[in-house]
Amino acid sequence: MAQFGRKPAEILVIGGAVLAADQLTKALVRTYLPPGASFPADWPVRLTHVTNTGAAFGLLTNQSLLLTFVAFFAIGLIIYYYRKAPNGAWPLRVALGLQLGGAVGNLIDRLRQGYVTDFIDLRFWPVFNVADSAISIGAVLLAVSLLWPDLLARSGGQADHAAASAGDHPSEG
Repeated sequence: MAQFGRKPAEILVIGGAVLAADQLTKALVRTYLPPGASFPADWPVRLTHVTNTGAAFGLLTNQSLLLTFVAFFAIGLIIYYYRKAPNGAWPLRVALGLQLGGAVGNLIDRLRQGYVTDFIDLRFWPVFNVADSAISIGAVLLAVSLLWPDLLARSGGQADHAAASAGDHPSEG
């Protein structure tokens, strides 16, 4: 059985921080920037208020109900997988915390408004938000932690290494 210790607090802190940053920035954009407007208008990186009824990159436009169900399923899967993650797997736990906060942030928008507020505009990439960024960073970190588990574990310090090792070897007595 998985050991829990500090793990539930970690996902709440990471996910909560992402959720707070996401919802605060979206509220500021909705309050101070009319839909379709950009600030500053001629900079390479700008804020552009976009209402997104689809998924990332304009996929599944006007499919809010489907995307809401997908979000609930993803959140359940993230929580399940997080509970199964070993204590020594900090990159995996951080990745899932980022993804949870992002998924909840975009889900709140869909439930409250029927669309997601996007605003980070790089001009060469579709407009996105803090939740999208957290989900993407979490996905990359998750992939790295699963494909190369030793790569990130080495930088986790002795405490994470000791915790991971303790679960791998039965004590002799």
